[in-house]
Amino acid sequence: MTVRFLLPFYLVGLAVLANNSPLAAEQSSRPNILFIFADDQTYESIHALGNEEIETPNLDRLVRSGTTLTHAYNQGGFHGAVCVASRTMLVSGRYLWHAQQLEQTIKQPEEMEKLWPRLMKKQGYDTYFTGKWHIKADADKVFDVAQHVRGGMPKQTPEGYNRPVEGEPDKWSPSDPKFGGFWEGGKHWSEVVKDDAVGYLEAAAKSANPFFMYIAFNAPHDPRQSPPEYVDRYPLSKVKVPGDFLPDYPFKDAIGCGMSLRDEALAPFPRTEYAVKVNRQEYYAIITHMDHQIGLILDALKKTGQEDNTYIFFTADHGLSCGHHGLMGKQNMFDHSVRVPLMVVGQGIEAGAKIDTPVYLQDIMPTTLELAGSSIPEHVKFNSLLPIIWGQRKQQYDAIYGAYTATQRMITDDGFKLILYPQVPKVLLFDLQADPSEQHDLSDVAEHQSRIKSMFETLQSLQAETGDKLDLAAAFPKL
Repeated sequence: MTVRFLLPFYLVGLAVLANNSPLAAEQSSRPNILFIFADDQTYESIHALGNEEIETPNLDRLVRSGTTLTHAYNQGGFHGAVCVASRTMLVSGRYLWHAQQLEQTIKQPEEMEKLWPRLMKKQGYDTYFTGKWHIKADADKVFDVAQHVRGGMPKQTPEGYNRPVEGEPDKWSPSDPKFGGFWEGGKHWSEVVKDDAVGYLEAAAKSANPFFMYIAFNAPHDPRQSPPEYVDRYPLSKVKVPGDFLPDYPFKDAIGCGMSLRDEALAPFPRTEYAVKVNRQEYYAIITHMDHQIGLILDALKKTGQEDNTYIFFTADHGLSCGHHGLMGKQNMFDHSVRVPLMVVGQGIEAGAKIDTPVYLQDIMPTTLELAGSSIPEHVKFNSLLPIIWGQRKQQYDAIYGAYTATQRMITDDGFKLILYPQVPKVLLFDLQADPSEQHDLSDVAEHQSRIKSMFETLQSLQAETGDKLDLAAAFPKL
């Protein structure tokens, strides 16, 4: 069985799309692009999207003002720093394993010219960057202006691991500058990103060119630090333990999520409800602190008179477990770790709309190229979101593919998710509509055996599409 991703909509011709869409009015004045990027932020961490525990008034503004793609996925990672794979896919337009191969040549001039910022530059855009970059190309060579280019994460300290232990003093505090991390340099890194973004907006208002701004927070990645007034908003008595809480995920070692994985070492083994609550308290607090900075950026966009001609995109590079399924990191195929928030705001974008069509977060890249009036280069494999947002097609991909190293594979199709652990070996099947928290494995149910075989075949086809050479048939000969 051969299943290919659906052909990108732009192949029917950008001119046809422009003449039949809200973009037509903008052809004489290319819109600005403001891309705001979080790190480690799961789809379920926004108040307006159903999380009543968290305060996110400015992300809620984006939900109310634009369209939310509620099922936006990252394809996965080729090592523990999943953010590297996600960001390399985003800026290059390539699928997961092709993006891994690109790392070897990405600094070559001909490859750098194919990256997202350079493609926008060719369309006449001034390009700006601040914050977390974490790919192998040099940000200051890719953007016109790049400030405070950060690495993968603020420096964690030994005190930040294996904590907290109930009944014992906690040696680490999210609000104490002595632990460095986000406090390194004297000002919280999220505030530095905000200051840079506001400065860019003020400068861009004086330019005759449209802007492309890539504003990348390190938040809410650990160390999850924020001022005390943000932590105080989340007393432990009001923080809930996820319904899928487990003291120990039984397959953690075989899937690469055991005690040796840095992310998983943040909290003690076995997991306790207390440790999960404290981690979620700090996770919520740093998100709310970041949300405040985003609000100031949005205010500056309006104050500088550029709001009406700007498309805003907000998403994250991947999600995070933070206590789900006995896990803390993002190196797994559960929705809390592979799904992210994705909001789009701008002219012709319906306010307050929600679309549940499965997409990839990396679809943002070709979307902005289309808004900029560019054809989509052949090397860009992801699809523009505009036909989905404007109701011109209902399906973006045949199925959603996911992978982590050689230890995990996933396919989401027709409301079901198939997860494979080749090194166990283990098959998991979840009905995402009936069981969105993925707690009830249906892989042994007789009526689902034909579905599993069909999804397995589709997954193998998607492996070919994404450059995945893992031999699943050897691990699962009965499928």
